[in-house]
Amino acid sequence: MKNLLAVIVFLVSFQSMAQSCIGKWTTIDDETGKKKSTVELYKSDGKLYGKITYLYPREGREANPTCKKCTDDRKGEPLVGLQIVRGLKWDGSVWEDGTIVDPENGKIYTLKIWIDAENHDKLNVRGYIGPFFRTQTWTKVK
Repeated sequence: MKNLLAVIVFLVSFQSMAQSCIGKWTTIDDETGKKKSTVELYKSDGKLYGKITYLYPREGREANPTCKKCTDDRKGEPLVGLQIVRGLKWDGSVWEDGTIVDPENGKIYTLKIWIDAENHDKLNVRGYIGPFFRTQTWTKVK
């Protein structure tokens, strides 16, 4: 009986880790260190997706910017509401095998995300092109 309880607790804790990145996250500009946008991560059909829900004001940005440099179905779409994260699958410890688009340059990266082990209000977002990668840290919106 104790073993069954331990297995249930173990599975529930993994499920809660999988769910813990669902919600709204603040992205930070790599160059300026300032808040850039809010992205909402959500599940659909067992996969994780994310869309921009808010853009922080930035000098020189047009009122309703669109994804001018996107090369797929997102080309010309408004940035607010744009699905930038697509098709991540939970592997038991991280969300992976999905994609993320950088609307500023139109590049699409293979993606892996995971909650920071020391601070659950931080999300590690790692985009890959081949063997090269870039990792950003997003912070939980409270």
